[in-house]
Amino acid sequence: MPANLYLGLISGTSADGIDAALVEFGDANDARSTARLVFGRTYPWQPALRAQLVELGQQSARVPLDAVAGLDVRIGRAFADAALQALADSGKAAADVAAIGSHGQTLRHRPDGDAPYTLQLGDPNTIAERTGICTVADFRRRDVAAGGHGAPLLPALHAALLQSPGEDRAVLNLGGIANLTLLPRAGDVRGFDTGPANGLMDAWCLRHRGEAFDRDGAFAAAGRVDDALLVRLLAEPWFALLPPKSTGRDQFHLGWVESRLHGDEAPQDVQATLLALTARTVADALRATQPATARVIACGGGVHNGALMDALAEAMPGCTVESSEAHGLDPDAVEAMGFAWLARQALLGLPGNLPSVTGAKGYRVLGGIYPA
Repeated sequence: MPANLYLGLISGTSADGIDAALVEFGDANDARSTARLVFGRTYPWQPALRAQLVELGQQSARVPLDAVAGLDVRIGRAFADAALQALADSGKAAADVAAIGSHGQTLRHRPDGDAPYTLQLGDPNTIAERTGICTVADFRRRDVAAGGHGAPLLPALHAALLQSPGEDRAVLNLGGIANLTLLPRAGDVRGFDTGPANGLMDAWCLRHRGEAFDRDGAFAAAGRVDDALLVRLLAEPWFALLPPKSTGRDQFHLGWVESRLHGDEAPQDVQATLLALTARTVADALRATQPATARVIACGGGVHNGALMDALAEAMPGCTVESSEAHGLDPDAVEAMGFAWLARQALLGLPGNLPSVTGAKGYRVLGGIYPA
């Protein structure tokens, strides 16, 4: 059996950094044993590379095949460098780690249509070669091949760590896109994307403030919600789709926002409206799918946006909204922990998906294994 220390790596749809998490698991024979975060940190992208990633995430971006192939290698190098830095910062050696679970950077996510696909860049061969550690990657495409959405993939870990027999709970990941994991006291675990979280707010803030994100929601707090604009945004047909469903930056991008503006809106009012959009779509989705939810446990970068957390609590009265930190889980590390867990599942030959979440035809072992 492999050792029980794994390193998870992910850059989400916001592309705000590479999250690294060293995770120690318990009994290797127990797929849902306790996960303990040994070390977690976010490593920044090189600015020019991040700008390219953000641009490519827009639906209108068109790039030559040679550029995509080269970017695949450069992202792989950046992920390998983050892994090596995490080892150095944690005092661990490559030999201590059973495997790296690398999500990569999503370039496109189109799980519907005649030829559904999802594409993440970050060459795992490069990661394995530069780190000397077995690397597991490309987690989403097997689920898509089995008829699923390939997302979200973390509800199984959320259930193992956060489900309670005493109350209906939901885990809310606030990355570039928001997604919910429904953890009922009894019944199947479910999960799905609800729409934009930080992605649109970050992009709008960068354009109008020159800042990568809206620190604590100050930009949004300086404006007021434009109710008419919010109605136009909520009219997007994607919001009315039933789960399973997933989305990405290629669906919700600045062009999508601009097509719904009249042109005379104040930038701070648009920011306030985008924040309200996130809170409203999360609350609407939760009411429609698990109305008796007593507790929402939030993780991801949006947890640090106080204005967003307040808006979520206001949109879901009677429901406790709190950070995963209240349950001993670093909100910035939960996603990376999930990909460490998925790497472990692959090496053990165990499924990583939940068909009740993704819509796949059955349980599947996810990810390709690239030996050191």
